[in-house]
Amino acid sequence: MNNLFSLKYAQELDKQDPIKHMRDEFHIPKQENGDDEIYLCGNSLGLQPKRTAEYLNYELKQWQKLGVKGHFSGDYPWMPYHEFLADESAKLVGALPSEVVCMNSLTANLHFMMVSFYQPDTKRNKILIEDHAFPSDHYAVESQINFHGFDPQESMLLAKTRDGEETLRTEDILQIIKNQGDEIALILLPGVQYYTGEVLDMQAITKAGQAKGCKVGFDLAHAAGNIIMKLHDWNVDFAAWCSYKYLNSGPGSVASCFVHENHHNNKNLHRFSGWWGHDKETRFKMENSFIPMQSAEAWQVSNPPILSLAAIRASLDTVKQAGGIAALRKKSIQLTAYMRELLEQELPGQIGIITPQSPQNSGAQLSLIVKAKGVDGQSIFDRIEARGITCDFRHPNVIRVAAVPLYNSYTDAYHFVAILKDSLNEV
Repeated sequence: MNNLFSLKYAQELDKQDPIKHMRDEFHIPKQENGDDEIYLCGNSLGLQPKRTAEYLNYELKQWQKLGVKGHFSGDYPWMPYHEFLADESAKLVGALPSEVVCMNSLTANLHFMMVSFYQPDTKRNKILIEDHAFPSDHYAVESQINFHGFDPQESMLLAKTRDGEETLRTEDILQIIKNQGDEIALILLPGVQYYTGEVLDMQAITKAGQAKGCKVGFDLAHAAGNIIMKLHDWNVDFAAWCSYKYLNSGPGSVASCFVHENHHNNKNLHRFSGWWGHDKETRFKMENSFIPMQSAEAWQVSNPPILSLAAIRASLDTVKQAGGIAALRKKSIQLTAYMRELLEQELPGQIGIITPQSPQNSGAQLSLIVKAKGVDGQSIFDRIEARGITCDFRHPNVIRVAAVPLYNSYTDAYHFVAILKDSLNEV
């Protein structure tokens, strides 16, 4: 039997990795001694692809040489630049190219989507979110409810974990929908829960919600580039995601959204409109009658920042080079399972993993709780960080680690567990 907890075994797994070469496509941060950091924080901010600088510099040169003519000249003219991202973005989330668009930031996109898909009345005005939603989502939902004149204490419906449990149960969410669906105007849940790393059953939730007349949307901040999705086939109404975590397009980069084609021609939907959502064939006639594009592009308001889109194009091309989301997910399942097995084998009773074990219910992230008696999770986090590990800590007591298949290795996983083990033994 192979000794899983050995550097030699981890290195052998790396040799067998069909996409191991992708690590060379990224800039890996260095420790003070010159060694690579063990970077396990791609669930918060992904690393920079090496081609990003090339793509950005090309657009800077275009601006330098052409000025305003860059909107219509060169290999990637700025006027239709967002269209160059549609095909690969759609593949990431299982959508049609016409159903996706890169625009705004994540929370701004959630607000734009709720303008269209949260249309409450006196009977149906509740929004179902999770009790431990990412704070920005909670704020957005609460403000939308207030804006429409309802009381968040009455109209915000929280899906909670059972006592003593860390993750949500699909059957509990479905039961809420069954019992209160007639009062729910909108269901807005994460594809992957940011704190626990749990993957929700988006297909089942969408089907149940729509059967009760609810609109269903998802925040895919921790899902895009992490798991395989089929938003079009699942009939999801809308979704939004950022591009700087598993998609590696840089801090604060432009986000994306999905609007199912079922809604593209619905004239009854409210929408905050802007010039860039107007039919592009007549946009420059400069008329004041808004004609929406027959795609997700109709939800655009302003022309996008080209330099940020160039970074997204670099990240999407990097994913394409790796073989797409299917190839990434295949490695992710194997790499995360290896890290989990090492943790369970080497640190039983000292470290708990609250992320569900089944690949169907988990992505690249593992959320760890320090269970060793008398040991504070924050102190352990500080110790491993001082030893070259980059991950993150979420209060009250979770260390989040994400082995990203594009640039993390089995050797990274081995070193992480070895350093974590040493740090716990030193306390």
